[in-house]
This record gives sequence, C-alpha cells and structure tokens, in this order.
Amino acid sequence: MNILWDFDGTLFDTYPAYSRIFSHVLGGRAAEVEIYKKLKVSFSHAIDHYGLSEEQIDEMNRLEEKLQPADIVPFESVEEVLKLANKNVIMTHKDRKGVLAILQYYGWEEYFSDMVTIDDGFPRKPDAASYRYLHEKYGIDLAIGDREIDLIPANELGIRTCIFQGTSKAADYSLASYDKFQNIIDFDLLKKENL
Repeated sequence: MNILWDFDGTLFDTYPAYSRIFSHVLGGRAAEVEIYKKLKVSFSHAIDHYGLSEEQIDEMNRLEEKLQPADIVPFESVEEVLKLANKNVIMTHKDRKGVLAILQYYGWEEYFSDMVTIDDGFPRKPDAASYRYLHEKYGIDLAIGDREIDLIPANELGIRTCIFQGTSKAADYSLASYDKFQNIIDFDLLKKENL
C-alpha cells in the first residue's frame, strides 16, 4: 500500500503548539481550544475568523520558526502504519527545511520516499496538482489527512481517503487512532475476497 500523508494534525500533533502561538499573538483574547477548532478547518480560516493583521501574521510566522522539533510530537502508533506501507509520501504546506528537521529528529526520514512542500510551487490544497504529481510517480492507494481539504484532491483523482480524528463525507474511512489502521487493511482484503 502506497500512502500519501498530510503532515500537520495527521503525522504530527502540531495544532496544540500552533494554538498556543495563535493565542499569544491574539493577546489571550481567544481560548486555545477554540483556536484549535478554527485551525482544524485551515490556517487561513483561523486567520480570517480572528481578523489577524499582517503584523500579527508575521509575528506568528516568527514564533513558529522558533519551535523546536521536540515541540512537535508524532501521533501514537503512526510509526507502525509507516512501517506497514510499501511507500509513504508527504504533501504539506509546511516548508521542506522544517519538515526534514522534524523527521530527522525522530529518525523517520527513512520512511518517506518523497514529499511535496510549499517550496515546490504547487497550488495549495484543495487543488489536486501536487496529489496528481505524487500519484503519477508512486501510484498512491490511500490519502490520509485530518481535514476535508486533505481529502478533496484525492477524491478528484479516484484515490481512497482516510480522515484522521474527524469526520467527512469525502472520507472512505475514518480513524480515531492509528492502532485501528489494521482494520482498513483487513476490510480491503475482505472486499477483494468477496469479489
């Protein structure tokens, strides 16, 4: 199975750190739990919702750059899923340097055959161009993301989708935790046997 992964909120639990930064920039005028919900839609959604100025966005970017790889924690059992896959690729709006620093910190760079980052010049999700590129190169079987915006491009290309810690009509599967991933594999094997 070849898997396309989103990064933030899918491989790594980055939203708590981003929510703290957002709250700091807002001067504490919004609860981190509420910010978290807005960020799960998208960063631009949260920025628009709270009406951040250019100066505040710049401050957020500066604070985000100060995050250390140790501040970004992988989700429990996700490494076991990475080991199960034939190939793993990443599509993220993060910069390549930041992604590589985190992967290297955890010793995970060996799990990934390729990645598309914001540095590669593809349009942002939900545009399917970056997914198409990775799919044509690797024959993606499953796309995993934590937001609907991560699944829409895969749907457009006919790739099965899995939403992590959420719900979406765009998802073929949903997972609350990665220790249940085997159920997806078993389900697909069962479907094939019944054909």
